[in-house]
Amino acid sequence: MSVTTSVRGKPIRTKNLSVRLDIRATIVCVVMAALVVGIGIVAMTTGDYQLTVSEVVDTLLGQGPPGAEFIVLDLRLPRLLAAVLVGAAFGISGAIMQRITDNPLGSPDIIGFTMGSATGALIVLVLTHGGMLAVAGGALGGGLVTSILIYFLAYKRGVQGFRLVLVGIGISAMLLATNQYLITHASLQDAIAAQAWQVGGLNGRGWEHVEPVAWALLGLLPFAVFFSHRLAILQMGDDTAKALGVPVERTRLVLIMVSVALAAVATAAAGPISFVALASPQIARRLTGSPFSGTVSSGLMGAVLLMASDLGIQRLFSNTQLPVGVATGVIGGLYLCWLLAYEFRRR
Repeated sequence: MSVTTSVRGKPIRTKNLSVRLDIRATIVCVVMAALVVGIGIVAMTTGDYQLTVSEVVDTLLGQGPPGAEFIVLDLRLPRLLAAVLVGAAFGISGAIMQRITDNPLGSPDIIGFTMGSATGALIVLVLTHGGMLAVAGGALGGGLVTSILIYFLAYKRGVQGFRLVLVGIGISAMLLATNQYLITHASLQDAIAAQAWQVGGLNGRGWEHVEPVAWALLGLLPFAVFFSHRLAILQMGDDTAKALGVPVERTRLVLIMVSVALAAVATAAAGPISFVALASPQIARRLTGSPFSGTVSSGLMGAVLLMASDLGIQRLFSNTQLPVGVATGVIGGLYLCWLLAYEFRRR
């Protein structure tokens, strides 16, 4: 088997197989993967119960010191994996939507998909007191219904990114009001639980939260990667894409459904954690120097951003156990201000 690699559009050809390799993007992805591992090691070994790396490894192999099994397998590892998977899901979801809309504000939490997932999950939490699977189903259903509604309201001889963003912002505001209505008409205990969940956090996350996100990523990531090459063609305009043989609306609809499903499952597992889906693709794009947000780099950046935020808030506010959504909200708010100012200066 022979391979072709290319560095910034300059391919090195061999006979049978062609592979495009962006060296800078690859290096950035490797560095981010190393950061995921590094943050994971710090998260697993530090805290109120200090452990060494060897003790963590021994515990994973069933030979750890007394008391370490509960700390490692029941508390730290599920929370760590939830941060990795939820961050990656939000990052990939945001990358897809921002490239479909060709707008840095075209994020699931801005457009309203995440808010729709939160509405579906809150209906289950407040009205039926359902468990994790029921909440996940409610979030997925709420996200899908919201996406279909936004899609058809924005549809006019096709779906244009700017119109999709505007319609989504309006629907998001309505859904926010619906969520507040559900909370104010719930019992005190349910209202407190729903309000805490709506901030978004990883406190108390267990294996039952990790598994749905893992299966969703395993099933949906191949679709995201497979269709990602069409996104660049879609950004050239619908007429150009059709001329090149791309089924525009079908491709756009499939990618929207993939983005919604990833955001919905992540929301069900950790709540509507804000700004991860918005910031991750843009930061990854600037680091890789690419003209668009890559799927893999955005997923890795989402994992790094959420892991670092969760670790920071654990260590800085260890007595209060603040939800990580507070940290991402502050970071994302500052980033959004910078982004809007940067875009304004460009015009």
